[in-house]
Amino acid sequence: MSDIRGLAKRAFRKNIRRTSPAPADPATAHAAAQNPVPGNSLIDSALYRDGRRVATPESLAETYRLAHNDPQTMAWIGLFRPTEDELTSLAAEFGLHPLALEDAMEAHQRSKLERYGDTLFVVLRAARYLDDSESVDFGELHIFVGPGFVLTVRHGAAPDLAAVRRRMETDPELLARGSEAVLYAIFDAVVDGYLPVVSGLQIDIDEIETEVFGGDPQVSRRIYELSREVVEFQRAVRPLAGMLRGLVGGFDKYGIDEELRRYLRDVADHAVSIMEQVDSFRQALADILTVNATLVAQQQNARIEEMTATSLAQNEEVKKVSSWAAILFAPTLIGTVYGMNFDFMPETHWAFGYPLAVTAMLGTCLVLYAIFKRRNWL
Repeated sequence: MSDIRGLAKRAFRKNIRRTSPAPADPATAHAAAQNPVPGNSLIDSALYRDGRRVATPESLAETYRLAHNDPQTMAWIGLFRPTEDELTSLAAEFGLHPLALEDAMEAHQRSKLERYGDTLFVVLRAARYLDDSESVDFGELHIFVGPGFVLTVRHGAAPDLAAVRRRMETDPELLARGSEAVLYAIFDAVVDGYLPVVSGLQIDIDEIETEVFGGDPQVSRRIYELSREVVEFQRAVRPLAGMLRGLVGGFDKYGIDEELRRYLRDVADHAVSIMEQVDSFRQALADILTVNATLVAQQQNARIEEMTATSLAQNEEVKKVSSWAAILFAPTLIGTVYGMNFDFMPETHWAFGYPLAVTAMLGTCLVLYAIFKRRNWL
């Protein structure tokens, strides 16, 4: 048996690399739409029989009508932030569980896989790396999979489900395996979409390491912001391994094609590998934050030591200035007293008055000099 997954992958990459304009086929042009028309949440709606598109309804009502007229078809409806009325209409048509419907309305759900009867409800957190802002943008995708239908409700720019649809339509053999094959393709696209994010985060971490040892003062903020993105990415990736194991087990229980189970196990392996890398990113950022804190503390200690040395040097200068000021103050005081020229100052008429005053000045200066010198102030 040929490796269907490998053929589908190669066809998918070929479509991405192709630079020529798409054929002027209404179905293909409609499938290539990635963003909804303002006021219309229906991105694409198609009916498939034996892996090939047989109808492209323009509304949900038309999709319901065509699906009822041809029970052998599979409906694949893609919505972007639908209204409550649209989701209620889908619930009534396909028998969706109220709890799953409530989650799809509110969004902001964790990644999870739940089964309601014969309907699977899957929530995935897609991610894409934005080179311009060097940040990770997260999107939320809700998927309802049941007998003969696949409903996708997208909240955010990622993932590109139009590319997934193109990939499946280029491989009718894989698409003919039913709604479970579409679910596999979406899982595969979401996990493959994590790879550029991992590469972008790795580059950011390498740059941060350089900035840390380069002494960039803004690096602490960038470490914090990147750590938040890694934690958010970790929350998106970590549940996938368990979800895929549960999905494989459910496929086995409900007799789903063995080849699809192999594909899902391969996707699970990729998810585990990505999760390990993300865990290593978080540990690396924790280590970088510790190193940065150590370097910042060392820089602060060096600045404190420098300031202390400067303060000590200033203190020494103050001591010298104060010492000389005190030495010079004593003779100035004596000279000032005997320079007041009062008439009744006996010392001014004493023969030994001048020599005594000069001796007192010199003696005081010498005594003070000796004291300050002994205390190492001079």
